[in-house]
Amino acid sequence: MNFATTPSFANQGLRPGSQLLLCVLASLTLIVGDSQFGLMDRTRDALSVVLYPLQRAVNMPLSAAAHVGEFFVTQTQLKQENADLRSRELAQSARLARLNTVEQELLQLKALNGLRLGNAQGGKLGEVLYTARDPFSYKIIIDKGLDANISAGLPVVDERGLLGQVTRVQPLTAEVTLIIDKNQMVPVRNQRTGQRSLLYGYGGGVEVRYLPAAADIQPGDLLVTSGIDNLYSEGIPVARVTRVDRPAGASFARVLCQSIAGVQSSRYVLILPPRAAVPPRPDPAVTTAKAQKKKNTEDEG
Repeated sequence: MNFATTPSFANQGLRPGSQLLLCVLASLTLIVGDSQFGLMDRTRDALSVVLYPLQRAVNMPLSAAAHVGEFFVTQTQLKQENADLRSRELAQSARLARLNTVEQELLQLKALNGLRLGNAQGGKLGEVLYTARDPFSYKIIIDKGLDANISAGLPVVDERGLLGQVTRVQPLTAEVTLIIDKNQMVPVRNQRTGQRSLLYGYGGGVEVRYLPAAADIQPGDLLVTSGIDNLYSEGIPVARVTRVDRPAGASFARVLCQSIAGVQSSRYVLILPPRAAVPPRPDPAVTTAKAQKKKNTEDEG
């Protein structure tokens, strides 16, 4: 091809102004055609499919960085929430334990109050302060003493049964020896049969001693105070029989019992007042003379 004879139009192309005009006309044509007839929809869809992998590749580092940052933020939040929940659970557990303790104390006080109201002679409520320091004795110290007119020998009960008796009194406190102490003895009666016996403490528990081997007593029997000692009122629950041994050839049965009262768990107690004085035993000679005088009066009538 001879370029020397080629027209200047082919060598140089359109002028810039003509190129701009053609581009503007083409753009307007595409805009009008796309807005009116949707000529570029398929083209855009095809381009989006072709460019999608490239977009994903470009966005992947940013997305990975965002996920890593969110992971660490989430882990930190979870740890903090876990610590908060743990602290809240511990606080709730402590509060629940306090509420359970208060509820038990309230039930115990209600029972003691009902026992005091049911007893015509009344009584004084006391709180257990601590146990005695002697490890070989079973004694408790209560917050009532001479200031509350407490005297030695008074029986002490809780909402379930007999705990023991006051053995020493101080101005503001008193010492109570529990029935499980080895120096304590309580006259009791079998509620089922009415048979009387003696209940002894042996240092941590109670047992019935000197009961004939043939006596009618069995596990499950309830022993209550008999009231014959002028100390304990009659009918206070003391212990329940757990085991009865009748060795061959032995004169007495061995009867092991479980105390009814919470001898090592009660916090509130009731100090019962002294029983009314028992009238003195009448003189047989005076009784005989009165009976003879009454008989003579009837004979004369």
